[in-house]
Amino acid sequence: MSEIPPHLSYTRDHEWLLDGVVGITAFAASSLGDIVYVQLPDVGAAVTAGVPCGEIESTKSVSDLVAPAGGVVVEVNPLLAAEPGLVNEDPYGRGWLFRLSVAGTPDLLDATAYAALVG
Repeated sequence: MSEIPPHLSYTRDHEWLLDGVVGITAFAASSLGDIVYVQLPDVGAAVTAGVPCGEIESTKSVSDLVAPAGGVVVEVNPLLAAEPGLVNEDPYGRGWLFRLSVAGTPDLLDATAYAALVG
């Protein structure tokens, strides 16, 4: 099974959240295959938990990027425009996607519940 860092919160759609930083899990990155393009929400855009806010394109498919929490996008990862493969190489580090000013309390899974989900 893919690495599941215990300090992150997770969605059923395979995104993670920590202190407003959003990414996709190693499980998702592996399932997608080689990521070739990432369409992220614009800085200043309001996103809604559970609603698509971007896309991740791989050599296999195009998948929706679903917001793990509601809020306003305050930063996007500038490295991904030139190096979208960072999402595959380091999904919990340099491959983060965007940062949110989180509104409310997101309904997320802890690492144990996420591990049970991906089994």
